[in-house]
Amino acid sequence: MSIERRVQLVESLFHQLEQETAQFKQASGIGCVSGCGKCCTYPDVEASPLEFLPWAFDLFLNREAEKTLAMLKETKTSTCLIYKPLAIIDQGRCSSYNYRGLICRLFGFAANSDKYGNLRLATCKIIKEGQADNYNSTAEAISKGLYVPVFTEYYMQLNQIDFHLGNIIVPVNKALRMALEEVLQYYAYRPSPDVKKRCL
Repeated sequence: MSIERRVQLVESLFHQLEQETAQFKQASGIGCVSGCGKCCTYPDVEASPLEFLPWAFDLFLNREAEKTLAMLKETKTSTCLIYKPLAIIDQGRCSSYNYRGLICRLFGFAANSDKYGNLRLATCKIIKEGQADNYNSTAEAISKGLYVPVFTEYYMQLNQIDFHLGNIIVPVNKALRMALEEVLQYYAYRPSPDVKKRCL
């Protein structure tokens, strides 16, 4: 399957998730603190290369892929390269929010199953403590059937797009690097895609 087709399918999955998380946010009243970005600073965030394929493809179209790949190879930090901290106020932002990965889209607004098969909202301490009433009422509503996106279901759908790239779970910067390498290798001996068509 072509890079362009895989990117389209991943973006379609992201669009579906955006609609579901918007409904969940509205029903739960839970939301990220503006400008927080704390979850992006954890050194052990893992992702699959496939979820960053749209990001890598966009960089390729904008002739930034090789430069970004070189930066990833040189970086010594395990914090996501896309995350840009604002040192003055201990906050930050995603520098490529529209192309953030599946893990970034799920965390805070999706659930995992516990060992008993019950769904548990996977969110941060800031939301659990700062929005305790909403968090507790949402946890109870989920136990009574409130729909919440589920990590494993979305990762299974991602795997169906490209089992190899979707099934590799690695530290986030390695996932970014592998996504860029996949795009660069694919177009090494193929003509570049039509950027004008992509923009339509």
